[in-house]
Amino acid sequence: MKSIKRTQRIITLIILLFAAGMALLVLKILHESSFYMMNSDKRELGYVYDRKGDVLFDGTGQGQYPDNYFIDCGNIIGDDKGQMDNTLVAQNLEKLNNYGFSEGLRHSGGKAAIYTTLNHAANRAVYDSYGYMHGCVAAYNYKTGEMLVCTSLPSLDVTKGYDNLNQFEDATLMSKTLYGTVPGSTQKVSTVISALEIMGSSQLFSKSYTCYGKYTNRTGNDIDCHNIYGHGTQNIQEAFENSCNPFFAQLVEDDDLPLDKLKKQYEKMGYVLNGGKPQYIDINGIQCATASTTLEDKYQFKTQWGCIGQGDTLVSPIQLMMWESAIANGTGKMTMPYFIDHVTDLNGKIKEKAKTRYSDKIFSEETASTVKQIMLTNGADRYSYLINGYTVGVKSGTAQVEEGAKENSLLVGFVDDPSLPVAFCILIENKASGSLTTEQVAQVLLDNLKNNY
Repeated sequence: MKSIKRTQRIITLIILLFAAGMALLVLKILHESSFYMMNSDKRELGYVYDRKGDVLFDGTGQGQYPDNYFIDCGNIIGDDKGQMDNTLVAQNLEKLNNYGFSEGLRHSGGKAAIYTTLNHAANRAVYDSYGYMHGCVAAYNYKTGEMLVCTSLPSLDVTKGYDNLNQFEDATLMSKTLYGTVPGSTQKVSTVISALEIMGSSQLFSKSYTCYGKYTNRTGNDIDCHNIYGHGTQNIQEAFENSCNPFFAQLVEDDDLPLDKLKKQYEKMGYVLNGGKPQYIDINGIQCATASTTLEDKYQFKTQWGCIGQGDTLVSPIQLMMWESAIANGTGKMTMPYFIDHVTDLNGKIKEKAKTRYSDKIFSEETASTVKQIMLTNGADRYSYLINGYTVGVKSGTAQVEEGAKENSLLVGFVDDPSLPVAFCILIENKASGSLTTEQVAQVLLDNLKNNY
Protein backbone atom coordinates (compact mmCIF):
# COMPACT_ATOMS: atom_id res chain seq x y z
CA MET A 1 0.00 0.00 0.00
CA LYS A 2 2.83 2.42 0.92
CA SER A 3 4.61 1.49 -2.31
CA ILE A 4 1.50 2.37 -4.38
CA LYS A 5 1.10 5.77 -2.67
CA ARG A 6 4.79 6.51 -3.13
CA THR A 7 4.47 5.66 -6.82
CA GLN A 8 1.40 7.92 -7.14
CA ARG A 9 3.29 10.82 -5.56
CA ILE A 10 6.24 10.33 -7.90
CA ILE A 11 3.96 10.19 -10.96
CA THR A 12 2.10 13.30 -9.77
CA LEU A 13 5.40 15.11 -9.29
CA ILE A 14 6.58 14.08 -12.74
CA ILE A 15 3.31 15.32 -14.29
CA LEU A 16 3.60 18.64 -12.44
CA LEU A 17 7.22 19.07 -13.49
CA PHE A 18 6.25 18.24 -17.08
CA ALA A 19 3.41 20.76 -17.01
CA ALA A 20 5.69 23.41 -15.51
CA GLY A 21 8.32 22.68 -18.16
CA MET A 22 5.73 22.98 -20.94
CA ALA A 23 4.50 26.26 -19.48
CA LEU A 24 8.04 27.60 -19.37
CA LEU A 25 8.60 26.45 -22.96
CA VAL A 26 5.45 28.21 -24.15
CA LEU A 27 6.45 31.38 -22.32
CA LYS A 28 9.92 31.18 -23.84
CA ILE A 29 8.47 30.74 -27.32
CA LEU A 30 6.07 33.64 -26.81
CA HIS A 31 8.86 35.82 -25.46
CA GLU A 32 11.57 34.95 -27.96
CA SER A 33 9.58 34.21 -31.11
CA SER A 34 9.58 37.86 -32.12
CA PHE A 35 13.38 37.98 -31.77
CA TYR A 36 13.87 35.03 -34.09
CA MET A 37 11.35 36.36 -36.57
CA MET A 38 13.06 39.76 -36.55
CA ASN A 39 16.28 38.03 -37.49
CA SER A 40 14.79 35.89 -40.22
CA ASP A 41 14.18 36.63 -43.89
CA LYS A 42 10.41 36.55 -43.25
CA ARG A 43 10.20 39.47 -40.86
CA GLU A 44 7.59 42.12 -41.37
CA LEU A 45 8.22 45.63 -40.14
CA GLY A 46 5.91 48.48 -39.33
CA TYR A 47 6.19 52.12 -40.36
CA VAL A 48 7.96 55.18 -39.01
CA TYR A 49 5.93 58.41 -39.16
CA ASP A 50 6.62 62.07 -38.60
CA ARG A 51 4.67 64.17 -36.08
CA LYS A 52 1.85 64.75 -38.59
CA GLY A 53 1.57 61.23 -39.97
CA ASP A 54 3.89 61.48 -42.99
CA VAL A 55 5.72 58.22 -43.65
CA LEU A 56 9.46 58.39 -42.95
CA PHE A 57 10.13 54.65 -43.29
CA ASP A 58 8.01 52.07 -45.06
CA GLY A 59 8.60 48.71 -43.40
CA THR A 60 7.05 46.72 -46.22
CA GLY A 61 8.75 48.69 -48.98
CA GLN A 62 5.57 48.48 -51.04
CA GLY A 63 4.35 52.07 -50.82
CA GLN A 64 4.42 54.55 -53.68
CA TYR A 65 6.24 57.78 -52.94
CA PRO A 66 7.55 60.69 -55.00
CA ASP A 67 11.16 60.45 -56.15
CA ASN A 68 13.61 61.18 -53.30
CA TYR A 69 10.73 61.51 -50.84
CA PHE A 70 12.90 60.25 -47.97
CA ILE A 71 16.19 61.91 -48.90
CA ASP A 72 16.01 64.71 -46.33
CA CYS A 73 15.92 62.24 -43.43
CA GLY A 74 17.48 59.12 -44.95
CA ASN A 75 20.64 59.07 -42.87
CA ILE A 76 18.95 59.67 -39.50
CA ILE A 77 15.88 57.43 -39.95
CA GLY A 78 17.82 54.76 -41.85
CA ASP A 79 16.44 51.33 -42.75
CA ASP A 80 16.91 47.64 -41.93
CA LYS A 81 19.41 46.79 -44.67
CA GLY A 82 22.47 46.86 -42.40
CA GLN A 83 24.33 49.63 -44.20
CA MET A 84 23.70 52.20 -41.45
CA ASP A 85 23.94 51.30 -37.77
CA ASN A 86 23.55 54.61 -35.94
CA THR A 87 20.02 55.38 -37.10
CA LEU A 88 16.53 55.37 -35.62
CA VAL A 89 15.39 52.21 -37.42
CA ALA A 90 18.58 50.23 -36.84
CA GLN A 91 18.58 50.98 -33.12
CA ASN A 92 14.83 50.42 -32.65
CA LEU A 93 14.09 47.50 -34.96
CA GLU A 94 12.22 45.52 -32.28
CA LYS A 95 9.72 48.35 -31.89
CA LEU A 96 8.71 47.88 -35.54
CA ASN A 97 8.08 44.15 -35.22
CA ASN A 98 4.76 43.26 -36.83
CA TYR A 99 4.94 39.58 -35.84
CA GLY A 100 2.86 38.12 -33.05
CA PHE A 101 3.09 34.41 -32.13
CA SER A 102 -0.59 34.08 -31.38
CA GLU A 103 -1.58 36.01 -34.53
CA GLY A 104 0.44 33.89 -36.94
CA LEU A 105 3.63 34.16 -38.92
CA ARG A 106 2.79 37.31 -40.88
CA HIS A 107 0.38 39.71 -39.27
CA SER A 108 -0.71 41.51 -42.45
CA GLY A 109 -2.82 43.97 -40.52
CA GLY A 110 -0.13 44.73 -37.97
CA LYS A 111 0.09 48.31 -36.74
CA ALA A 112 3.49 48.28 -35.05
CA ALA A 113 4.92 51.74 -35.66
CA ILE A 114 7.20 54.47 -34.39
CA TYR A 115 5.72 57.96 -34.31
CA THR A 116 8.53 60.49 -34.30
CA THR A 117 8.65 64.13 -33.29
CA LEU A 118 10.20 65.20 -36.60
CA ASN A 119 8.51 67.66 -38.91
CA HIS A 120 8.99 66.19 -42.38
CA ALA A 121 7.84 69.29 -44.26
CA ALA A 122 10.22 71.59 -42.35
CA ASN A 123 13.00 69.03 -42.61
CA ARG A 124 12.60 68.89 -46.38
CA ALA A 125 12.45 72.68 -46.75
CA VAL A 126 15.71 73.03 -44.82
CA TYR A 127 17.33 70.24 -46.84
CA ASP A 128 16.27 71.88 -50.12
CA SER A 129 17.64 75.25 -49.01
CA TYR A 130 21.19 73.87 -49.22
CA GLY A 131 20.99 73.21 -52.95
CA TYR A 132 24.30 71.63 -53.98
CA MET A 133 26.06 72.58 -50.72
CA HIS A 134 26.70 70.27 -47.77
CA GLY A 135 26.25 70.54 -44.02
CA CYS A 136 23.60 69.77 -41.45
CA VAL A 137 20.88 71.27 -39.25
CA ALA A 138 19.56 70.18 -35.87
CA ALA A 139 16.60 71.90 -34.21
CA TYR A 140 14.35 70.98 -31.32
CA ASN A 141 11.78 72.25 -28.86
CA TYR A 142 13.93 73.43 -25.95
CA LYS A 143 11.03 73.07 -23.51
CA THR A 144 10.01 69.50 -24.34
CA GLY A 145 13.05 67.95 -26.05
CA GLU A 146 11.15 67.03 -29.24
CA MET A 147 13.54 66.85 -32.21
CA LEU A 148 11.89 68.81 -35.01
CA VAL A 149 14.51 68.96 -37.75
CA CYS A 150 17.54 66.72 -38.23
CA THR A 151 18.94 66.81 -41.74
CA SER A 152 22.42 66.13 -43.05
CA LEU A 153 23.81 66.55 -46.54
CA PRO A 154 24.68 64.57 -48.58
CA SER A 155 21.95 62.04 -47.86
CA LEU A 156 20.08 59.25 -49.60
CA ASP A 157 16.62 57.94 -50.34
CA VAL A 158 16.68 54.49 -48.75
CA THR A 159 14.07 53.16 -51.20
CA LYS A 160 16.65 53.34 -54.00
CA GLY A 161 18.91 50.77 -52.37
CA TYR A 162 22.69 50.52 -52.34
CA ASP A 163 23.59 49.10 -55.73
CA ASN A 164 25.78 52.13 -56.45
CA LEU A 165 27.26 52.33 -52.93
CA ASN A 166 30.77 52.90 -54.25
CA GLN A 167 29.54 56.09 -55.94
CA PHE A 168 28.09 57.64 -52.79
CA GLU A 169 29.70 60.86 -51.60
CA ASP A 170 31.59 60.79 -48.30
CA ALA A 171 29.34 60.89 -45.20
CA THR A 172 26.17 60.03 -47.16
CA LEU A 173 25.39 57.20 -44.73
CA MET A 174 25.79 59.21 -41.53
CA SER A 175 24.00 62.14 -39.94
CA LYS A 176 26.63 64.80 -39.31
CA THR A 177 24.46 66.19 -36.53
CA LEU A 178 25.69 63.32 -34.33
CA TYR A 179 29.43 63.68 -34.80
CA GLY A 180 32.06 66.13 -33.68
CA THR A 181 32.87 69.10 -35.87
CA VAL A 182 35.19 72.07 -35.36
CA PRO A 183 32.83 74.62 -33.74
CA GLY A 184 34.72 77.82 -34.55
CA SER A 185 33.57 80.82 -32.57
CA THR A 186 30.36 79.12 -31.42
CA GLN A 187 32.76 77.67 -28.82
CA LYS A 188 32.93 81.12 -27.27
CA VAL A 189 29.50 80.49 -25.76
CA SER A 190 31.08 77.75 -23.62
CA THR A 191 33.98 80.01 -22.69
CA VAL A 192 31.64 82.83 -21.65
CA ILE A 193 29.57 80.37 -19.58
CA SER A 194 32.73 79.14 -17.86
CA ALA A 195 34.00 82.66 -17.16
CA LEU A 196 30.65 83.66 -15.65
CA GLU A 197 30.57 80.56 -13.45
CA ILE A 198 34.10 81.26 -12.20
CA MET A 199 34.19 85.07 -12.03
CA GLY A 200 30.57 86.07 -11.77
CA SER A 201 28.80 88.60 -13.94
CA SER A 202 30.09 91.80 -12.30
CA GLN A 203 33.72 90.81 -12.48
CA LEU A 204 33.50 89.51 -16.05
CA PHE A 205 31.79 92.67 -17.29
CA SER A 206 34.41 94.77 -15.53
CA LYS A 207 37.12 93.16 -17.67
CA SER A 208 38.32 94.87 -20.82
CA TYR A 209 41.09 93.91 -23.22
CA THR A 210 42.48 95.61 -26.30
CA CYS A 211 42.61 94.03 -29.75
CA TYR A 212 45.15 95.35 -32.26
CA GLY A 213 44.33 92.70 -34.87
CA LYS A 214 46.73 90.22 -33.31
CA TYR A 215 47.64 89.17 -29.79
CA THR A 216 50.98 87.64 -28.87
CA ASN A 217 50.36 85.45 -25.84
CA ARG A 218 52.70 84.94 -22.90
CA THR A 219 54.45 82.00 -24.59
CA GLY A 220 55.12 83.98 -27.76
CA ASN A 221 52.42 82.58 -30.04
CA ASP A 222 50.14 84.82 -32.11
CA ILE A 223 46.34 84.74 -31.91
CA ASP A 224 45.01 86.48 -35.01
CA CYS A 225 41.76 88.42 -35.25
CA HIS A 226 39.56 88.25 -38.33
CA ASN A 227 39.72 92.07 -38.30
CA ILE A 228 43.33 92.85 -39.20
CA TYR A 229 42.90 96.43 -37.93
CA GLY A 230 41.66 95.23 -34.54
CA HIS A 231 38.61 96.07 -32.47
CA GLY A 232 40.23 98.35 -29.92
CA THR A 233 39.32 98.08 -26.24
CA GLN A 234 36.20 96.00 -25.59
CA ASN A 235 34.11 94.48 -22.84
CA ILE A 236 32.63 90.97 -22.98
CA GLN A 237 29.45 92.00 -24.83
CA GLU A 238 31.40 93.84 -27.53
CA ALA A 239 33.95 91.05 -27.88
CA PHE A 240 31.17 88.45 -28.15
CA GLU A 241 29.45 90.41 -30.90
CA ASN A 242 32.76 91.09 -32.68
CA SER A 243 33.83 87.47 -32.16
CA CYS A 244 37.25 88.81 -31.23
CA ASN A 245 39.91 86.11 -30.84
CA PRO A 246 42.53 88.31 -29.09
CA PHE A 247 39.99 89.30 -26.43
CA PHE A 248 39.21 85.68 -25.62
CA ALA A 249 42.87 84.68 -25.60
CA GLN A 250 43.52 87.37 -23.00
CA LEU A 251 40.46 86.29 -21.04
CA VAL A 252 41.81 82.72 -20.86
CA GLU A 253 45.14 84.08 -19.61
CA ASP A 254 43.51 86.23 -16.94
CA ASP A 255 44.55 85.36 -13.38
CA ASP A 256 40.89 85.43 -12.32
CA LEU A 257 40.19 82.45 -14.59
CA PRO A 258 42.25 79.60 -13.04
CA LEU A 259 42.85 76.64 -15.35
CA ASP A 260 41.70 74.03 -12.83
CA LYS A 261 38.33 75.78 -12.45
CA LEU A 262 38.04 76.22 -16.21
CA LYS A 263 38.62 72.50 -16.73
CA LYS A 264 36.02 71.57 -14.10
CA GLN A 265 33.39 73.76 -15.75
CA TYR A 266 34.13 72.38 -19.20
CA GLU A 267 33.82 68.85 -17.85
CA LYS A 268 30.55 69.78 -16.14
CA MET A 269 29.21 70.81 -19.54
CA GLY A 270 30.18 67.43 -20.97
CA TYR A 271 33.59 67.98 -22.54
CA VAL A 272 36.13 65.17 -22.60
CA LEU A 273 39.49 66.83 -21.95
CA ASN A 274 43.05 66.15 -23.02
CA GLY A 275 42.53 62.92 -24.92
CA GLY A 276 40.18 61.27 -22.42
CA LYS A 277 37.91 58.36 -23.29
CA PRO A 278 35.16 59.40 -25.74
CA GLN A 279 31.63 59.60 -24.33
CA TYR A 280 28.22 59.50 -25.99
CA ILE A 281 24.76 60.93 -25.48
CA ASP A 282 22.04 58.33 -26.01
CA ILE A 283 19.05 59.56 -28.02
CA ASN A 284 16.58 56.69 -28.47
CA GLY A 285 19.48 54.29 -28.89
CA ILE A 286 21.33 56.56 -31.31
CA GLN A 287 24.79 57.57 -30.13
CA CYS A 288 25.72 61.24 -30.28
CA ALA A 289 29.38 62.08 -29.64
CA THR A 290 30.16 64.45 -26.79
CA ALA A 291 32.47 67.44 -27.02
CA SER A 292 36.23 67.24 -26.61
CA THR A 293 39.09 69.72 -26.39
CA THR A 294 42.55 70.31 -24.95
CA LEU A 295 43.04 72.41 -21.81
CA GLU A 296 46.61 71.86 -20.64
CA ASP A 297 48.29 75.25 -20.18
CA LYS A 298 46.30 78.49 -20.23
CA TYR A 299 49.31 80.42 -21.52
CA GLN A 300 49.88 78.18 -24.52
CA PHE A 301 48.39 78.51 -27.97
CA LYS A 302 46.63 75.10 -28.05
CA THR A 303 44.54 75.79 -24.94
CA GLN A 304 43.63 79.33 -25.96
CA TRP A 305 42.85 78.22 -29.51
CA GLY A 306 40.69 75.42 -28.11
CA CYS A 307 38.64 77.89 -26.03
CA ILE A 308 38.15 79.95 -29.19
CA GLY A 309 36.85 76.89 -31.08
CA GLN A 310 39.77 75.67 -33.15
CA GLY A 311 42.70 73.33 -32.48
CA ASP A 312 41.58 70.04 -30.96
CA THR A 313 38.04 71.19 -30.16
CA LEU A 314 35.21 69.07 -31.58
CA VAL A 315 31.52 69.37 -30.75
CA SER A 316 28.51 67.71 -32.37
CA PRO A 317 25.82 70.06 -33.72
CA ILE A 318 23.26 68.34 -31.49
CA GLN A 319 25.27 69.08 -28.35
CA LEU A 320 25.77 72.68 -29.45
CA MET A 321 21.98 72.84 -29.78
CA MET A 322 21.46 71.25 -26.36
CA TRP A 323 23.58 73.87 -24.58
CA GLU A 324 21.30 76.49 -26.10
CA SER A 325 18.34 74.91 -24.30
CA ALA A 326 20.01 75.36 -20.91
CA ILE A 327 20.43 79.05 -21.78
CA ALA A 328 17.00 79.62 -23.32
CA ASN A 329 15.17 77.82 -20.50
CA GLY A 330 17.01 79.91 -17.94
CA THR A 331 17.61 76.82 -15.80
CA GLY A 332 21.19 75.82 -16.59
CA LYS A 333 19.83 72.34 -17.31
CA MET A 334 19.78 70.91 -20.81
CA THR A 335 16.51 69.57 -22.14
CA MET A 336 17.36 66.07 -23.35
CA PRO A 337 16.40 65.50 -27.00
CA TYR A 338 14.31 62.61 -28.29
CA PHE A 339 13.08 61.45 -31.69
CA ILE A 340 10.37 58.98 -30.64
CA ASP A 341 7.11 60.45 -29.38
CA HIS A 342 5.37 57.10 -28.98
CA VAL A 343 5.36 53.52 -30.17
CA THR A 344 2.40 51.29 -31.01
CA ASP A 345 2.33 47.50 -30.98
CA LEU A 346 0.98 45.34 -33.81
CA ASN A 347 -2.55 45.86 -32.47
CA GLY A 348 -2.19 49.64 -32.57
CA LYS A 349 -1.98 50.01 -28.79
CA ILE A 350 0.42 52.66 -27.46
CA LYS A 351 3.09 50.88 -25.42
CA GLU A 352 5.73 53.61 -25.07
CA LYS A 353 5.32 57.36 -24.63
CA ALA A 354 8.08 59.94 -24.40
CA LYS A 355 8.60 62.13 -21.36
CA THR A 356 10.54 65.36 -21.07
CA ARG A 357 13.85 64.86 -19.26
CA TYR A 358 16.59 67.24 -18.19
CA SER A 359 20.29 66.93 -17.55
CA ASP A 360 21.92 67.73 -14.25
CA LYS A 361 22.56 71.43 -13.80
CA ILE A 362 25.61 72.36 -15.87
CA PHE A 363 25.63 76.03 -14.86
CA SER A 364 23.63 78.35 -12.63
CA GLU A 365 20.39 80.17 -13.38
CA GLU A 366 22.29 83.46 -13.03
CA THR A 367 24.76 82.40 -15.70
CA ALA A 368 21.92 81.21 -17.96
CA SER A 369 20.19 84.59 -17.60
CA THR A 370 23.35 86.57 -18.35
CA VAL A 371 24.37 84.50 -21.37
CA LYS A 372 20.81 84.64 -22.66
CA GLN A 373 20.91 88.43 -22.56
CA ILE A 374 24.34 88.55 -24.21
CA MET A 375 23.07 86.36 -27.05
CA LEU A 376 19.78 88.22 -27.42
CA THR A 377 21.64 91.53 -27.60
CA ASN A 378 23.88 90.05 -30.27
CA GLY A 379 20.78 88.89 -32.14
CA ALA A 380 19.17 92.32 -31.95
CA ASP A 381 22.34 94.22 -32.88
CA ARG A 382 23.67 91.99 -35.65
CA TYR A 383 20.94 89.63 -36.94
CA SER A 384 17.53 91.30 -36.74
CA TYR A 385 17.64 92.17 -40.45
CA LEU A 386 19.17 88.81 -41.42
CA ILE A 387 16.68 86.58 -39.57
CA ASN A 388 13.51 88.55 -39.98
CA GLY A 389 10.46 88.24 -37.76
CA TYR A 390 11.97 86.44 -34.77
CA THR A 391 13.60 87.42 -31.49
CA VAL A 392 16.72 85.29 -31.53
CA GLY A 393 19.75 84.83 -29.36
CA VAL A 394 22.61 83.68 -31.57
CA LYS A 395 26.34 83.15 -31.98
CA SER A 396 28.03 82.56 -35.32
CA GLY A 397 31.30 80.80 -35.98
CA THR A 398 33.80 80.24 -38.75
CA ALA A 399 35.74 77.00 -38.43
CA GLN A 400 38.96 76.28 -40.26
CA VAL A 401 39.12 72.66 -41.41
CA GLU A 402 41.41 70.52 -43.53
CA GLU A 403 44.43 72.39 -42.15
CA GLY A 404 42.92 75.73 -43.05
CA ALA A 405 42.19 74.83 -46.68
CA LYS A 406 38.44 75.22 -46.13
CA GLU A 407 36.17 77.12 -43.80
CA ASN A 408 32.84 75.99 -42.41
CA SER A 409 30.15 78.37 -41.23
CA LEU A 410 28.09 77.72 -38.09
CA LEU A 411 25.23 79.39 -36.28
CA VAL A 412 23.82 78.36 -32.90
CA GLY A 413 20.91 79.96 -31.15
CA PHE A 414 17.37 79.97 -29.87
CA VAL A 415 14.07 81.76 -30.43
CA ASP A 416 12.90 83.72 -27.41
CA ASP A 417 9.21 83.10 -27.97
CA PRO A 418 7.00 80.78 -25.86
CA SER A 419 4.95 79.94 -28.95
CA LEU A 420 8.05 78.84 -30.89
CA PRO A 421 10.59 77.53 -28.35
CA VAL A 422 13.21 76.35 -30.83
CA ALA A 423 16.95 75.90 -30.28
CA PHE A 424 19.12 75.11 -33.28
CA CYS A 425 22.55 74.55 -34.76
CA ILE A 426 23.28 75.13 -38.45
CA LEU A 427 26.45 74.03 -40.24
CA ILE A 428 27.43 74.91 -43.81
CA GLU A 429 30.55 73.17 -45.03
CA ASN A 430 33.12 74.88 -47.26
CA LYS A 431 31.16 78.13 -47.21
CA ALA A 432 33.23 79.64 -50.04
CA SER A 433 31.84 77.06 -52.49
CA GLY A 434 28.52 78.92 -52.68
CA SER A 435 26.58 81.97 -51.57
CA LEU A 436 24.36 80.26 -48.99
CA THR A 437 24.54 81.69 -45.45
CA THR A 438 23.55 80.21 -42.11
CA GLU A 439 21.16 83.12 -41.60
CA GLN A 440 19.30 82.18 -44.79
CA VAL A 441 18.99 78.60 -43.58
CA ALA A 442 17.79 79.85 -40.19
CA GLN A 443 15.08 81.90 -41.90
CA VAL A 444 13.86 78.86 -43.83
CA LEU A 445 14.02 76.73 -40.69
CA LEU A 446 12.03 79.08 -38.48
CA ASP A 447 9.49 80.06 -41.13
CA ASN A 448 8.69 76.42 -41.84
CA LEU A 449 8.50 75.42 -38.19
CA LYS A 450 6.24 78.37 -37.45
CA ASN A 451 3.92 77.55 -40.37
CA ASN A 452 3.98 73.76 -39.95
CA TYR A 453 4.25 73.28 -36.20
